[in-house]
Amino acid sequence: MRKLFLTISLFSAAAFADNLSGTLVDMNCKDKDLAEHSRQCAMKCARSGYGLVTADGKFMKFDEAGNTKALEALKASEKEKDLKATVTGTVDGDMLKVESITLN
Repeated sequence: MRKLFLTISLFSAAAFADNLSGTLVDMNCKDKDLAEHSRQCAMKCARSGYGLVTADGKFMKFDEAGNTKALEALKASEKEKDLKATVTGTVDGDMLKVESITLN
């Protein structure tokens, strides 16, 4: 009975959303100079999908819902470069299941 409780507890802890900070970028440009990457380029490359590059250089690819939310955030923003963002979501393997995106 104790093992079952621990397994359920670990699963529940993994399901909580995290707030992650970094730079919003399209997949085509994730290895370029992020401070100079433009909002217009990110919108033009929307088909490639989006992700977040964290401060330690790790790239977190967005799920399909996250790609839609990223494009909406880019369209609503007036910021042209250095697309810093806060993303709320859960990490699932190498993918980030996005709940919300805020461009800072």
